[in-house]
Amino acid sequence: MFLEGLDAVDQRIVELLIENARISYSDIGKAVGISRVAVKSRVQALEQRGVIEEYTTIINPQKISGAVSCYFELETLPDTLAEVTELLRQNETVTQIYRVTGRNKLHVHAVSASQEELERLLREVIDPLPGVISCSCNIILSRVKDIKGLRL
Repeated sequence: MFLEGLDAVDQRIVELLIENARISYSDIGKAVGISRVAVKSRVQALEQRGVIEEYTTIINPQKISGAVSCYFELETLPDTLAEVTELLRQNETVTQIYRVTGRNKLHVHAVSASQEELERLLREVIDPLPGVISCSCNIILSRVKDIKGLRL
């Protein structure tokens, strides 16, 4: 994939950081053939431009005893979409919200500590949402493929 404004060195730096955000500037430099100082300068420039937004730790919910990971597909009335989105955004069990194509649809990921917490989310948060036309919930049984970040 071509990203306007990124040369081959910057693309390789981003690839290495996607694979391991804790990789040292020295190791990146060895992999791309430039100095540690040059790598640091390029990474800082990528951060300032907003190409690199953050570095994070990703937890696999399936590896935590009792955790339940699921996603919802929600269709709302047009005039309640913004309110529904905001109510879900404020909930700590909800981890991701995507607006997707279709008739006012949201794709919502949630991770609960237990099946009981998931049921409480459904009963106390999802069910009372205003203007919801339809809702489906799918529990994630296992992770087959999960690519983090953008593949260049």
